[in-house]
Amino acid sequence: MGLWQAIFVFLLSAAVLVKAGSSLAGYADQIAERMRMSRLFVGTLMLAFATSLPEVVAEVTAAQAGAPDLAVGDLFGSSMANMVILAVIDLLYRGRVWPSVELGHARVASVAIALTAIVALSILMPTRPQILGVGLTPLAVIVLYVLAVAWFRRMPLLARPGLDDRRIPIQKPTGWSEKAAQFSLGKLWFRFGFSAAFILVSAPVVTLSVKAIADQTGIAQTFLGALALGITTSLPELVASIASVRIGAYDMAVGNLFGSNVGNMSILVFADIAYTEGPILSAVSPAHVMTGLGAILLMAIAVAAIVGESEQTRIRKLEPDAIVLLVAYAITMTLIAVYS
Repeated sequence: MGLWQAIFVFLLSAAVLVKAGSSLAGYADQIAERMRMSRLFVGTLMLAFATSLPEVVAEVTAAQAGAPDLAVGDLFGSSMANMVILAVIDLLYRGRVWPSVELGHARVASVAIALTAIVALSILMPTRPQILGVGLTPLAVIVLYVLAVAWFRRMPLLARPGLDDRRIPIQKPTGWSEKAAQFSLGKLWFRFGFSAAFILVSAPVVTLSVKAIADQTGIAQTFLGALALGITTSLPELVASIASVRIGAYDMAVGNLFGSNVGNMSILVFADIAYTEGPILSAVSPAHVMTGLGAILLMAIAVAAIVGESEQTRIRKLEPDAIVLLVAYAITMTLIAVYS
């Protein structure tokens, strides 16, 4: 397709991702309410899995299309974009979200940082062991992901002292959230799955349109994967997280973002299986190490902000932690654009 056709398809498929993501939060919140499950757990696993479906399909599509840099760049770029979403939420709600969530999110973030570091460092390895054409690193990451999920399920809550005094007032649910409260549990699961299916359908279209844009413009796949595709496949996380905050499910919103970053690294194994020319990490640009380190940096800043957040850190109604996150993201993307 031509450049303008690719841009049009990209925008249209991205809009479908946004629409589907906007429904997921309401359904997930009601499922958590009916089944008496922790919002942190639901956000970290169930909602994060659903909103990460674009990454799964995008990685497999990019790998099959012979674009390994686009695939790996999307994973790291999506992790960075998720931290930008955290900053946006904090700015939109005047710095009241981060101090209002459980400290248990730091555990999830630590796993995301560790898995990201493993993948980034593996890119620098001179030799990459493989099993049946699949790299050992993606296989190890998927095993660690399963163990982490078991840990998340069993870990106790870590509430803050005086947490209830700093809660954000719950806004009146609108549209889909009002309807979600009226559905039966079975219907909630059905609609949750139906919204996830829309994401599955639109995600490969987004990926192929970004690849077409890269081919037409000559822009490096490393940069486009980290920026355009990474941001686009994070749109469901953005919409679902903002929707979660609007209905007062703060832990589900933050858990969705950190949980998606954990899931992003586990998705690498599917891309490696789809890539038939050997281990996918052996075919990508070393510039991805910078992208991976950028994701680690942003997650570290976000964890520090959540663990140490207080009203005293605000400066004339500005949220310095959120601003630092946005500035760090801009600098990282500039460096990737220059050196990719």
